[in-house]
Amino acid sequence: MPDISLAVVVVLCLAALAAGWIDAVVGGGGLLLLPALLLGLPGGTPAPHALGTNKAVAIVGTAGAAVTYARKAPVDVRTAVRIGLAALAGSMAGAFFAAGMSTDVLKPVIMVVLVGVGTFVILRPAFGTAPATGPASPRRILAAIGLAGLGIGFYDGFIGPGTGTFLVLALTAVLHLDLVTASATAKIVNCCTNAGALAMFAWQGVVLWKLAALMALFNLAGGMLGARTALKKGSGFVRVVLLTTVFGLVVKMAYEQWVA
Repeated sequence: MPDISLAVVVVLCLAALAAGWIDAVVGGGGLLLLPALLLGLPGGTPAPHALGTNKAVAIVGTAGAAVTYARKAPVDVRTAVRIGLAALAGSMAGAFFAAGMSTDVLKPVIMVVLVGVGTFVILRPAFGTAPATGPASPRRILAAIGLAGLGIGFYDGFIGPGTGTFLVLALTAVLHLDLVTASATAKIVNCCTNAGALAMFAWQGVVLWKLAALMALFNLAGGMLGARTALKKGSGFVRVVLLTTVFGLVVKMAYEQWVA
């Protein structure tokens, strides 16, 4: 593991805690966690090490949130698992191609993705606030397997940040779920994408396991707390957190890219 100061480790653990909460509420915890790793790891650390460590941390918090949701939210576990298996395959393929990814490429891509997500949610104020319309048709489930499974799964393995948010948006749009049910379903799918990507990164030997294990404890606590918060507060609260998270990170990364 690279030589990291205690102060940086503390900051990374707090970032993991906050990312776990955000990821459980609306997805996209990686949009906080991955930039934190990219900035916190010593200069010269290859970007794939940050990507692999991010996955090792995130899978723990995501699993905790998924279990918390499954106990109380009306999740169609069978559909979620079917989408998740496709996402696992997509994420492994994405992680395979991510081996040569550089930090300089990652940051601008993440910023563009963030702006797109925020703009979509603002232009659709009623998006995800209506109750779920009932069981999805086979055609909608197949579309979700292709988009949320293979497509977003590949993105998760290749870059990662924002996957949970994209899953929430895709599941809400394609399966006509409310935001809370979509968040709950996304956690199960996201567990599969994280597992696929992590397996590939571990095989490539780019996971900082000691650091990841410590950060994962904080991410787990944040994930379980975030799931309880979303279940209690409802879809309107989830939407506010989504927009606040997205545009806060856009400003932060823009400042780091062009001003700092």
